[in-house]
Amino acid sequence: MNGIINNITQKAKDNTFFRQVLVTGPNTQIVIMSINPGGEIGEEVHENNDQVLYLVEGQGKVVIDGVAEDFNPGDIVLVKKGTRHNFLSSKDMGMKIITMYSPPHHPEGTIHKTKEEADKAEY
Repeated sequence: MNGIINNITQKAKDNTFFRQVLVTGPNTQIVIMSINPGGEIGEEVHENNDQVLYLVEGQGKVVIDGVAEDFNPGDIVLVKKGTRHNFLSSKDMGMKIITMYSPPHHPEGTIHKTKEEADKAEY
């Protein structure tokens, strides 16, 4: 792929997989995520990656180093490497997220259909 992703907003809205890597470059990776209602990404820390998360659709909370804030469509969050974080969807509505890792975090072409699948594949 040449790095162009046409209509990524619609791709994110249509995505039903927990995580899908769309494109990976030498320094950045673009991923879409779908978090089910009442679900979460899961608390984590990336020791070697900054991560940017943009909420396309849905609503929930972002928790950065133990501090929770609302996460609404149009919001974007920069999670700096080494920062403990989690994203939780509301019980009524899931979340559709576009996220970028710098440098890339997941193997090229990764698809995790469910959070359980993603948890088993943690590297």
